[in-house]
Amino acid sequence: MKVDSNDFNLLSNIKYPEDLRKLKVEQLPQLCDELRKDILKELSVNPGHLASSMGTIEITVALHYVYNTPEDRLVWDVGHQAYGHKILTGRKDRFCTNRKLHGIRPFPSPMESEYDSFVCGHSSNSISAALGMAVAAKKAGHSQRHVVAIIGDGAMSGGLAFEGLNNASTTPNDMLIILNDNNMSIDRSVGGLKQSLLRLNTTKTYNRLRFKISKWLNARGCLNDDRRKGIIRLNNAVKSAISHQQNIFEGLNIRYFGPFDGHNVIDLVRLLTQLKDMNGPKLLHLHTIKGHGYAPAEKAATIWHAPGKFDIDTGERIVSDESNVPPKYQTVFGETLLELAKQNPRIVGVTPAMPSGCSMNIMMEAMPDRAFDVGIAEGHAVTFSAGMAKDGLLPFCNIYSSFSQRAYDNVIHDVAILNLPVVICLDRAGLVGEDGATHHGAFDLAALRPIPNLTISSPMNEHELRCLMFTGQLEGKGTFVIRYPRGHGVLLDWRCPFKEIKVGTGRKLKDGKDIAVLSLGPIGNNVVEAIKQVEADHEELQIAHYDMRFLKPLDEELLREAASNFSHIITIEDGVRAGGFGSAVLEWINDHDFHVETVRMGLPDEFVEHGKVSELQHIVGIDTEAIVATIMREAGL
Repeated sequence: MKVDSNDFNLLSNIKYPEDLRKLKVEQLPQLCDELRKDILKELSVNPGHLASSMGTIEITVALHYVYNTPEDRLVWDVGHQAYGHKILTGRKDRFCTNRKLHGIRPFPSPMESEYDSFVCGHSSNSISAALGMAVAAKKAGHSQRHVVAIIGDGAMSGGLAFEGLNNASTTPNDMLIILNDNNMSIDRSVGGLKQSLLRLNTTKTYNRLRFKISKWLNARGCLNDDRRKGIIRLNNAVKSAISHQQNIFEGLNIRYFGPFDGHNVIDLVRLLTQLKDMNGPKLLHLHTIKGHGYAPAEKAATIWHAPGKFDIDTGERIVSDESNVPPKYQTVFGETLLELAKQNPRIVGVTPAMPSGCSMNIMMEAMPDRAFDVGIAEGHAVTFSAGMAKDGLLPFCNIYSSFSQRAYDNVIHDVAILNLPVVICLDRAGLVGEDGATHHGAFDLAALRPIPNLTISSPMNEHELRCLMFTGQLEGKGTFVIRYPRGHGVLLDWRCPFKEIKVGTGRKLKDGKDIAVLSLGPIGNNVVEAIKQVEADHEELQIAHYDMRFLKPLDEELLREAASNFSHIITIEDGVRAGGFGSAVLEWINDHDFHVETVRMGLPDEFVEHGKVSELQHIVGIDTEAIVATIMREAGL
């Protein structure tokens, strides 16, 4: 596909949706083509989430063409699908800064634009938020305000989406739910809802006839709220009897329309115009293709979800040579899990819709009957794991740290209370980079630390990760948490023999006499480099370094040694400072009546923006430079 400046005749004149609405409907297909090319042009050199937004171009254009945004509310579910929305709402000239430090945000946010009605980094929240807005509009007297939720089939598997649907069916509202059904989430969507969506086949003729009848009845005052619900129930019953098929949405008294082609923008404009002022909750089911309009992305949507840099013309992804680079932590997890599963027949794997992202696909390919993708359902993933553990299996439940927040109650109520043998692996812990505040794994240490029965660990490198995974699956270890970051590790020779690490024991990596630095997890590698720099410049200084390994239980022997022999202690963690590892050390020092000046380094009490991990570590003060400065200050230099 060739892209040049002459390809943007329409798009170049559109800054806001009000400019878009000046076009003739016949021009919209051309605009969609230009919008796709613009996204391709930008993402080929500034990587982002490509395939999802390519699949929603026609939906995006039609929505802004029909609805009076931002007065009307568009609530996107997962910002992956909203790049076209950003470009059409005043951010076209800044789209080249997407996901870059101080640039536009990776996902829609009301803090960035009035056209972004809600935050949408995690999935499945759009229906609940949109329903709240619809109710608020009625209460505030904005009776003409329309509210639309745009949710994907993968996100529809999340429990919160069903809670929203259930409430929408009984709460007076006129909102429209658009189901963007591409049979994908990131990896291919799974579960019974997927099969139900594939079977739905309501004809256009049926929907046109039904719509005309409802308009005729409404015009004659025959459709008050009670009559409307009664007619819908009767209609649904007759339709189910004839088709031998129950529509889950109409079973909830939510009017269903579809499925329709989500890439026919002219037809979408017509449909949305017809549905716009219809009373009651409605769902428009659209079939789309993830990556639509760019052949490489259509053929391999999972790879092209976030492909990195690529050549537009050839479709070749520009991948750097990683033959001499340490593996990613997720790769070490995936390979190690398969090794352990071969040794221990009780081990099973569970992931909420991220098999390739967390590398559980390695086990899925080798042992498909022992690895489970449960869809975008983090809470269910944890409780499902608990059920298996209760009756004899040993689940490794892998969830991105930020997403695990949705399973907090499940960890407490369904796993920890019974101290079940579930190994909870928190991938993407700490600062994750360009995905920003919604995706940073900042809160897991502080959130999980107060929960009884949990063992909480974090490996400093790949060898430690392997051995902690081995330890976690041993008999009698109970609920075992392992957190590790996104990205590459530090060891080329990462395959080490398995050995048990005694729970609650750390390592003294270096002796010293002046200052003790206590680190938890891979951030300890920054400490190693910082100490080298300090001691190279100041030979008189000797800095001790302890890799604590465990947040819970703490290594009290090492803590006693450090508190007894040093007047200055520095703690550092890649997590929030409030309530995390440093706080645990301070509590122990106070409880054991030591008097040591303790400096805690970690993430501040604020949401950290997006950018490269190295940039963000510098901003929040946990990079090597910041550690050097802290050591020097504590040393009085």
